[in-house]
Amino acid sequence: MRTTVRAAAKINLFLDITGKRGDGYHIVNMVMQSVSLYDEVTVTVGNGDGEITVSCTDENVPCDETNTAYKAVKEFFKYAEMKPVNVWVKIKKRIPSQAGMAGGSTDAAAVLVALNEMLETEFSQDELAEIAENIGADVPFCIYGGTMTANGIGTILTPLPEMPECYIVVVKPDIKISTKEAYAKSDSIGYEQTRSIETMIDAVCNGNINAVGKALYNKFEEVVEVPEIDEIKSCMETYGAEGALMTGSGSAIFGIFEEKSDADDCMDYLERHFENVWLVEPVSECQVIK
Repeated sequence: MRTTVRAAAKINLFLDITGKRGDGYHIVNMVMQSVSLYDEVTVTVGNGDGEITVSCTDENVPCDETNTAYKAVKEFFKYAEMKPVNVWVKIKKRIPSQAGMAGGSTDAAAVLVALNEMLETEFSQDELAEIAENIGADVPFCIYGGTMTANGIGTILTPLPEMPECYIVVVKPDIKISTKEAYAKSDSIGYEQTRSIETMIDAVCNGNINAVGKALYNKFEEVVEVPEIDEIKSCMETYGAEGALMTGSGSAIFGIFEEKSDADDCMDYLERHFENVWLVEPVSECQVIK
């Protein structure tokens, strides 16, 4: 049996770090949004004793037991209390790695959705999200998708109304940001709240894309010093973006546009300077079975 799932990326419209637990996990307030940049994850099941094989078109992605898709297979059979069978996972990558766009997390979620479909376990989204919590903090969101707040360590999710219609230009500069180091720098400046998530929630609920642009916030931008980020954001705003922001711990940057013509002009310019540029839109779900 074989199933292919389109797995959507996410961006952070709002990201604040409000504390750190004793186990090392950080406490966050976030608003996350699925966007129409997809990996394609093909899952095949067959006879055998539970061998897991992962392959990926991106040679920089590890395909061993550290891969989130590999972990998803293990956690699925554990939760289902089923005897494992052989599983092959093929990932066609479009979502950039080390970008803050949940590329690994959405692939893991796709594996859970595919196995649930093929093995007819009939787990609900809530049950799949319960499995997902054991894989990574962003994976439960990637089960649901759409527009949601995320609290706690990022796994307490609350749906919001769909984001207003808009166009989003995403750029992944050729720089790497260590998530571990970014969190360490954030810890060093403390957890005082400087921006309210309610401003973003109100903007989304009111369907006001201009207000969404003004309410964009990412605490990591206060501690990550990368000149390219400021340059890209400035460029996007020059071309008419309602707002621009780095997503997650980086290094992808996105700009939100009300007019497609402005987004097209911005994309045309950025494509002359950066290899990885996409024009995407908000989507209401993360996982789509083809």
